[in-house]
Amino acid sequence: MTNAQHSSFTIERTYDAPLAMVFNAWADSEAKKRWFATPVECTGVIREHNFRVGGRDRYKATWPDGRVSDFNCEYRDIAPEQRIVYVYDMHINGKMISVSLATVQFLKAGNGTRLIVTEQGSFLDGYDDAGAREHGTGILLDQLGKSLVQ
Repeated sequence: MTNAQHSSFTIERTYDAPLAMVFNAWADSEAKKRWFATPVECTGVIREHNFRVGGRDRYKATWPDGRVSDFNCEYRDIAPEQRIVYVYDMHINGKMISVSLATVQFLKAGNGTRLIVTEQGSFLDGYDDAGAREHGTGILLDQLGKSLVQ
């Protein structure tokens, strides 16, 4: 089966943290490591982070059920403390299941930061996302919020 289904979503969060700190949580390798992680124990984790236009991130892990997920992204636009645009593909067990475009916007909200993440995805060859990507992104953004107060 060779087809593609398309989906998009927008998630917003407001954090009680300065804009520079929230942006740094995406830009700095150690800061990102604290929140961009699986919510369960995984093995065989490979983590690469090269935050610059044209730079690439990778996060590969084997889940307890044996499933291997592999996230590969390339940064296309970075406007410090304003915007990040990246494209990424996801592989499960070596098969590419999706290609996505994500835009992250950072807005001052009083003494805190309003974050807006918009993603447009193309799900490939019969893979039915059924809202899993939006749900997973929401979990990651919640983990981001928790990392900002530690």
